[in-house]
Amino acid sequence: MIESLLVANRGEIARRIIRTAKRLGVRAIAVHSEVDADLPFVTEADEAVCVGPANPAQSYRNTEAILAAATSTGAQAIHPGYGFLSENADFARTVEASGLIWVGPDADAISAMGDKINARNLMAAAGVPVAPGTTEPAADLAAAVAAAADIGYPVMVKAAAGGGGMGMAVAADETALRTEYDKVRAFAERMFGDGSVLIERYFPRVRHVEVQILGLADGRVVAIGERECSVQRRNQKLVEESPSPAVSPELRSRLLAAAVRAGAAVNYRNAGTVECLLDPTSGEFFFLEMNTRLQVEHPVTELVYGLDLVEEQLRVAAGLAPTFDPDALTPRGHAIELRVNAEDPKRFLPGPGAIRTWVEPAGEGVRVDSGYVEGNTVTPFYDSLMAKLLVTAPTRAEAIERARAAVASFEIAGPKQNLPFFTNLLENPEFISGDYDTAIVARMR
Repeated sequence: MIESLLVANRGEIARRIIRTAKRLGVRAIAVHSEVDADLPFVTEADEAVCVGPANPAQSYRNTEAILAAATSTGAQAIHPGYGFLSENADFARTVEASGLIWVGPDADAISAMGDKINARNLMAAAGVPVAPGTTEPAADLAAAVAAAADIGYPVMVKAAAGGGGMGMAVAADETALRTEYDKVRAFAERMFGDGSVLIERYFPRVRHVEVQILGLADGRVVAIGERECSVQRRNQKLVEESPSPAVSPELRSRLLAAAVRAGAAVNYRNAGTVECLLDPTSGEFFFLEMNTRLQVEHPVTELVYGLDLVEEQLRVAAGLAPTFDPDALTPRGHAIELRVNAEDPKRFLPGPGAIRTWVEPAGEGVRVDSGYVEGNTVTPFYDSLMAKLLVTAPTRAEAIERARAAVASFEIAGPKQNLPFFTNLLENPEFISGDYDTAIVARMR
């Protein structure tokens, strides 16, 4: 097993990785910005290094400072968490070139999946269903208009280098496409340094379902069940559950097999997620993207399958076998994750601030992965996620009931928070039925 691990991230995911590392006897090293010095992940690490000011480009995305911290602390490996540098192929190459262990897929897999058009083409060649769309970037507006005419409206205009729901827009007709193409291209150049745009069929009623994969040290790729991620605002997830209420045993078999093919196509190692769009009427699914990192919502898979995915990541990185039998994975019960954000519960606009009250729910089947405690301040410099509230129960109905009680007993004062939204969602007949899609939040407003 790895002996010392530098966590190149912050907040709840850094805290969560550190927890597993310490349980395994691995020395945990945190890096942090100046404004994060008092957060729990810093104090809970065995060692911590300040890597710069609040601006992520000067701290959590500062590759030189992070590598210097790894050298000064004698770190053996680096875990990037999610966001920041987690899907930066150049950083992964630099880490390995420095003689450190990279806890994630290799740089070639990250590069292959980081470009959405290249990823689509690779998946199609591997026999993974892909939605109708362009096989190369739409070089200009005329090319985008021609592609959309072939595909048929409505279309999704998408940044080829984007991710996390960013850099996407829907065009219902050519007039909208002419507006959205320029907007997405400009956004992509500004955010990702790559203005490449793809045009893809847009499905007005669709579900977002993803499969957790783990590429093992022996070369096998294992699919560890699916997660339903259709409760979203601005194409970003708010709620995840496993198993998906939309997936039958027959569909699950097809989904998992396709995800394994996707991983095998790029010789995938470590944890990753194959995201798909599911047509709830026809049962057809299409490859959306592969996230070459640990997902925010990985705990719902952990709860259903009784695993610690961070431990499995560390074992793969160390060349060790998994703790489980890949041929005997058995799901148990139902899990739901609610992303508790520092944002208002109606417009979902950020509302950072000092935390005056923070009382987490507890009890059977309740887990909270949080990045803050009472007295901390949620600053405006980073993502608004404060905590992930998770529940598990033998059935989905019982999990929903448990989630209602947990939301009611979670006390937060200071920053804005979206717990009232979850109160409404968990009473929403559409959500309760399990027959919902990615427009559910829009219909609730």
